[in-house]
Amino acid sequence: MYGIAIDVGTSGIRMHAVDLESKQIISTAITVRHPVPGANVMDHLTFCIEVQQDLAHRLLIDTSNKLMKLLDIDLTKVERVAICGNPIQLSMFQNIETRDLAFVGETALKVRGVELQKRDAAVINAIDLGLELPDKCQLYIPPAIKHEIGADALAMMYKTGLLDRKENVLVTDYGTNAEMALKVGDEIITGSAAAGPAMEGQHIKAGMLASPGAISDVNGRNDWKCTVLDDDIIAKPGDVVDPNTGSVMEEGEMHGRAVGITGTGVIAAIAEGLEAGLIKMPHINTFDKRLHFQDGIVLEEHDVLEAAKAFGAMRAGHFTLLEHAGLLFEDLDIMYMSGASGTYVDALKAQRVGLLPPTCGQIYQFGNTSLAMALDLVRDPELLDELQSLAQSIRANHIMFASDKVFEKVFIQELALWTEGMPIEAYNMMLDMADLQPLPPITKQAKVTRTVMRDIPDLGYKGLKVLRDTGVYIKGSFEGCTGCERCVQECPESAIRIRQGGTHGFELEVASDLCNGTACMRCERACPQKCFKFREMQRTLLKA
Repeated sequence: MYGIAIDVGTSGIRMHAVDLESKQIISTAITVRHPVPGANVMDHLTFCIEVQQDLAHRLLIDTSNKLMKLLDIDLTKVERVAICGNPIQLSMFQNIETRDLAFVGETALKVRGVELQKRDAAVINAIDLGLELPDKCQLYIPPAIKHEIGADALAMMYKTGLLDRKENVLVTDYGTNAEMALKVGDEIITGSAAAGPAMEGQHIKAGMLASPGAISDVNGRNDWKCTVLDDDIIAKPGDVVDPNTGSVMEEGEMHGRAVGITGTGVIAAIAEGLEAGLIKMPHINTFDKRLHFQDGIVLEEHDVLEAAKAFGAMRAGHFTLLEHAGLLFEDLDIMYMSGASGTYVDALKAQRVGLLPPTCGQIYQFGNTSLAMALDLVRDPELLDELQSLAQSIRANHIMFASDKVFEKVFIQELALWTEGMPIEAYNMMLDMADLQPLPPITKQAKVTRTVMRDIPDLGYKGLKVLRDTGVYIKGSFEGCTGCERCVQECPESAIRIRQGGTHGFELEVASDLCNGTACMRCERACPQKCFKFREMQRTLLKA
């Protein structure tokens, strides 16, 4: 008999197949994008509210069914499944109310007739959600700590050992939606920064998730030595190149195999570029305004700015947690990093660009803690009761960064620092005027401990399969559409195609995993007839 562990992240889905007798991992399958339109968790939430939640649910379930088929096991022998993710992702997966996650405060919920959902541990039949599994297959869902502090945050604390530490410890899951928690004594303060897709290589022209062929690191000042993930997602030596031109100085083991760059590679490039003077924010100081890597991969100024905004959101989040705890940066002892970016990134380079506080003396890098906890749960379903008790015992205060004044004040200065080239002296002066502590410099090198070699430590004896194209489209047909294809031309992700047919003569088909959703809407704005209404797309799916 088999089990399946699932992590539903903001940027995609990851799965393990497990032999329930031996407890061994058999295989692993991942997507390279999320099937619900949008670039971050707030886009997904907006899609649920403004388009249709049921449609978001079906997109997730359809993609999950496709991914399970890549695990190379007999799906008729799957006995149980365990899943982990943030509250929005798990709510979409279960098709339960998400509006309570969009509004802050009882009054706001009451006015809109929205009930606060309980997100406790649960066991349900997998087929009730549409998963193509046996009738009696059980789906195990771990609890949220509070409705806004989800199972992924619990996993982050549980799997890193944060809850057992007596020191002042900060943990962050580095991803599109960056969960973070600060433990001070018995008190835990949490937050979640919508850092944006650049952290995982998305919204970067040559960007990609951590998967085979991704440039995950660069080293050097004048010449850059690239590091590329192989077919098992292990970092291997790539070419040594001139970052000004891309000329290959020395071929490496992964020569000719780079197909893009992931978020950690972007972080490394910006850190090294700043040190070498190749970057002076907000500009790249090369002849063509590009940074060059092996195999023709480049970063443009737009990419650097996109990443810098993520850096700013992350540091503003850390700043906010420390301020609310009444701690100085110097009071922070230990930093835990999790998630794909937290695994592959050079921690010291990440610290140089503000992704870690400048004063932490010890840094520990973990893998995908959300998938790891789902794996623990599918191996031992009795763990669910322990997790429920643990979630209830955690004394946690959650800060909504979107409405927090400290976050707002710091993030404004971060934007000025990264996008306008504000000097650090002016930055600290503005913080002082806002009665906030200054940002100290990095004065000593932190001790870094890497606990895993990749974000998914064990791929199983059958290895990794990658679902690169979900092949699912949302359909729409609008009165007044002439088939002019302006929407097709304007779509930055090439997600739209038009065919003759449908109710009004032409039918639009939108690739759900490529679409940036309600955060973009360039398709609507480009329509000369003003008839394209993304929020009115037909509630049906077209499978390619």
